[in-house]
Amino acid sequence: ISFQKTDLSREDEIIKLFKFAEDKWSLLDIFINNAGIEDGYLLKDQTYEKYRETMKINMDAPFLCSKYALPLFEKANGGRIVMITSIQGIRGYKGSLAYNTAKGGLINMTRVLAVELAEKNIAVNAVTPAGAKTRIFDQMTDKHIKWMLSKVPRGRFLEIEELSSLVCWLSSEENSFSTGAVFDISGGRSTY
Repeated sequence: ISFQKTDLSREDEIIKLFKFAEDKWSLLDIFINNAGIEDGYLLKDQTYEKYRETMKINMDAPFLCSKYALPLFEKANGGRIVMITSIQGIRGYKGSLAYNTAKGGLINMTRVLAVELAEKNIAVNAVTPAGAKTRIFDQMTDKHIKWMLSKVPRGRFLEIEELSSLVCWLSSEENSFSTGAVFDISGGRSTY
């Protein structure tokens, strides 16, 4: 396992990330776009600066990562991209304008890239999880976390292992046909 600390709000850092990957492995088989920050603002309280910060991480970074991953996928004669978006990209929720907007855009980016990259044997799929206890919870109030949980019919948060199982399948050779799909893993939250 190797890793490269990267500031995903900066294109030059993303370029360095993929240069690191190319130097280390020369090609790429799988890329998981999993960056995300929460904003938690209503329109009246949202500043353009905070909106852009959220969009840079949640929307611009996956675009740039996909762009700079492409040559490495081409060297491998194909591969898999999995976008970790959110159920909030499908269902709009009050008080999270930039986050909801970016995650919805990421779903559409998935669909466009799937069509564009299919002839290169690159599958692009998305997953829309409900809340999981990750570091993003550190950015939220207890009140917001309780509200999120109240919206999940299964009555609990998503376990990381459940999400990783789905992502592993999407990244595997077993998934040789699906591309452009959006896989719900929200515990029923998308049903209403």
